[in-house]
Amino acid sequence: MRLGTVILTLLLAATTVAAQNDLKHFITRSGNRLIEGQQEYRFISFNIPNLHIVEDNMPFDATNEWRFPNEFEIADALLTVKQMGGRVVRLYVLSICKRDGPNPIPCHVKRPGEFNEEAFRALDKVLEIANRIGVRVIIPFVDNWKWWGGIEQYAEYRDKSPDEFWTDRSVIEDFKKTVHFTINRRNTFTGTRYKDDKAILAWETGNELYSPYQWTKEIAAQIKSLDSNHLVLDGYYIGNKEIQPEALADPNIDIVSSHHYPGPNKGAAEMAADILRFRKQIGGKKVYIVGEVGFIPVAGMEQVLDTVIRNGVAGALGWSLRFHNRDGGFYWHSEPAGGGLYKAYHYPGFATGDEYEERALLKLMRSKAFEIQALPEPPLEAVKPPRLLPITNVAAISWQGSVGASGYDIERALSPAGPWTLVGMDVDDTWVQYRSLFADTYAEPGNSYYYRVRARNSVSTSEPSNVVGPVSVKDFAIVDELVDYTHVFARGGPLLLITANAREFKEDAHRLKGSAESWIMYRTLQPLRHALLWAFMEDAPNDFEFYVSRDGGSFIRVEPSVKRFPTEVNPYGYKLPIQYELAGLSSGNHFLKIVFKGAAQISRVELRHGK
Repeated sequence: MRLGTVILTLLLAATTVAAQNDLKHFITRSGNRLIEGQQEYRFISFNIPNLHIVEDNMPFDATNEWRFPNEFEIADALLTVKQMGGRVVRLYVLSICKRDGPNPIPCHVKRPGEFNEEAFRALDKVLEIANRIGVRVIIPFVDNWKWWGGIEQYAEYRDKSPDEFWTDRSVIEDFKKTVHFTINRRNTFTGTRYKDDKAILAWETGNELYSPYQWTKEIAAQIKSLDSNHLVLDGYYIGNKEIQPEALADPNIDIVSSHHYPGPNKGAAEMAADILRFRKQIGGKKVYIVGEVGFIPVAGMEQVLDTVIRNGVAGALGWSLRFHNRDGGFYWHSEPAGGGLYKAYHYPGFATGDEYEERALLKLMRSKAFEIQALPEPPLEAVKPPRLLPITNVAAISWQGSVGASGYDIERALSPAGPWTLVGMDVDDTWVQYRSLFADTYAEPGNSYYYRVRARNSVSTSEPSNVVGPVSVKDFAIVDELVDYTHVFARGGPLLLITANAREFKEDAHRLKGSAESWIMYRTLQPLRHALLWAFMEDAPNDFEFYVSRDGGSFIRVEPSVKRFPTEVNPYGYKLPIQYELAGLSSGNHFLKIVFKGAAQISRVELRHGK
């Protein structure tokens, strides 16, 4: 490439990024258009529901799936959106605890008028990083649904029914305390009050609310009385209905939205028709955005986004995006409402998402995000080095991923200065869920190694990560994720490799299903020293039986230590995770037989063998 062309390409990319967001201005409204400074403001981006509370922290031994994101995770999410051309993200709601518990969720609202400082500090961090990176956020105040606590929970504090959330004076006043507290909060990291923070695009009255207009009118007026800088988005759930005519005349409502998912006799064509119908009804009275759209094939999504772009709709937000996990890999979220097919997307898309066209969908979203801004789509950015996490075992190596990376190269050496040997090439950090990403199964016992990792995408390979080591190797390792039968020496009885219904099994996408008297056997080259089995019980727990053998013909039963990890609360029907460990095995055994005693699914097997 000629030097002049290189300079022009770099300048174009820099101009494109700079044009994406200018946080010197609040977003304002002119008729049915959003305005940033003097320019119309349009966007295509994603909902990131867990940007301020993670509901999907599901390591095998976790009994509570909720935690707050840290700075790495929030920055990863917002940088991902920025790389995709997104200008806006929509969070999920401000959570509220149940009056009588249990409350494993670290709620924003402990009870009406009492707020969780730690939860709001996480939201503070979101806004701090949003300002730094240049991505705006939409914040809904309350949920119509039960998942994080919503209208039902507010009502129960006053011994009222959910429907009375909209009309009971005491419940309305309780909710208005949350609105008042949030808008007037001073960010603990920046010192800026939320009502003065330009990273907030709009306050949304709530998520998918079936709210009567009189309630919306009162809450919108309250928001505007407290905050003259930000727009108000009506959280009324349109569904297949019409937009409330009163909302279109309300001077305190700036934005109306609709959510679109497939259903009986409704595909992408019908969604696009609904968008056109709503757009016509709104006319020039309010800004219109598509607040959620998802669970449709790429061709259908393209039809919907083209309808948005060509008909003056201000923006559209796909459902949904999940970011890198600080413990390695990504957060996962299967979508039961998506027919058991769709999962939350991981950028830039991976083979693990091919069933729901993840790579093609994210490529489309990036293209359309720049198209709606009338900007050329820039080249992909070079990836930055990942951060290698501490290593105590060469069979359990993980790293914090790099935005936009499609794979990773793992290198090891006997000295921190090298020379370095490639031991893992183009490793996909979505191939397992909530566990170590790489096992160096060829590491020689008796040696100590140093490790580092490089990220890669289609245009670059990063500089190496930090170096971790020395890591001493005591045994050879076999790690079986049950993707296939490669590691299994023999098997018998009804067995089935399973990928479906991952949500119930802590998102593990590869399991081995068996029933009473099904069995599998492993063989090790060196004497078996240690074994670990992770499994999920489908019915009442019927513990596995374990047998070892020197010759594969004569077996002796051995008893494992057993740990069970029941979840504190179970809205998704999680199966019971149980860990079985065999330690201190007698020498000379090369075979391990695992026998099912009831309906169960094996998640992972780890074996250590050596002299």
